[in-house]
Parts: sequence; structure tokens; C-alpha cells
Amino acid sequence: MEGGGNTSRGSGLGSLFGAGGPGYSHADLAGVPLTGMSPLSPYLNVDPKYLIQDTDEFILPTGANKTRGRFELAFFTIGGCCMTGAAFGALNGLRLGLKETQSMAWSKPRNVQILNMVTRQGALWANTLGSLALLYSAFGVIIEKARGAEDDLNTVAAGTMTGMLYKSTGGVRGIARGGIAGLLLTGLYALYNNWEHMKGSVARQSL
Repeated sequence: MEGGGNTSRGSGLGSLFGAGGPGYSHADLAGVPLTGMSPLSPYLNVDPKYLIQDTDEFILPTGANKTRGRFELAFFTIGGCCMTGAAFGALNGLRLGLKETQSMAWSKPRNVQILNMVTRQGALWANTLGSLALLYSAFGVIIEKARGAEDDLNTVAAGTMTGMLYKSTGGVRGIARGGIAGLLLTGLYALYNNWEHMKGSVARQSL
């Protein structure tokens, strides 16, 4: 009777979801060999191996890359540099404000002076870093489109040209100093970005 009850319940659920086959209990399926095939789910009439996603779950436009290019990263770079400059400038302004007003008692004029220094330094550093990020991103996009490739050479070239243009008002010496500073900074970044790859290459050559 108990087995008949399980069979009737299984057939009832099967007919409800459109499966016309007989229902089986776990005890009936316990001795069935599953060699060479994946175990079926007791709740779904689907092989679980078809539910495993081995590919990306998003669809890319035709010809698009899986990684973001310099143009997409430019917005993040400029915004991040502006926020970083504002935060650093605010801290620097607070330090300078406290230093310049240390002989004054805590009062409203001192608070206003410190607040003015904080806002002034925050805006100055945000403008500076934002301008550098804008120039760097623009040069990076232009060089990438001109070369048709994206590698660390674009990074170093964009950094060098950014430093040269930013210090162009200082004459030939200013241009040289800006270019060297940009070259060193972007060169260090490229070295850090490829450090693991370089270590692996050296290890393979030593073997």
C-alpha cells in the first residue's frame, strides 16, 4: 500500500508538470547503475551538467573586447584623480591652517581661516591631478588609436607626453623635467604591472 501511494503521488506530480511517465521513489532508483552518465536531479527532469555555465554570462557586441579600453577607463581615472586630489588637498589645507593659526585662540575667525585653507588646497590639488589625468587619458587614447594596439608602451609614452605638456610653460628645462618625471612614474607603473610575468619568465629561463 505504501509503495502504491508513492507511485500514485509521483504520477500525479508527473501529470501536473506534463511528464506522462511513471513515478519512482528513491528506493526504486537506489540500485540503478549510473556508470557513464551524470546523476539526474530528483526534483528536475534535467541533467545537472547542462546547468553549469562555463562561459561568460554576458553578451558582448560584435568585435568588442572583454577588457575595458583606455577610453572607458579614462572616466574612472579622471574622477579618481580628482577625488584623490581633493582629499589630499583637504588634509594638507587642514595641516597648513592649523600651523598658520596656532597662535590664535579657538574662535570663529580661526575656524573660518582653517576652512578657507582646506577648501583652497582641496580645489587646487583636485584641479592639478584632474588636469594630469585628463592629459594622460587623452594621450593614451590617441596613441592607442594611432598604433592599433594596447600595451605598456602606450602607458609610458602617454605619461612622458603628459609631463612634457604640463611643464611646457617652464621652457626647455621644464619640458625635459616633466618628460623625465612622467617617464619614470609610468615606467615604474609598467614594471610593477608586469612584475609577476617577469618573475615567471626568469624562473622558466633558470630551469
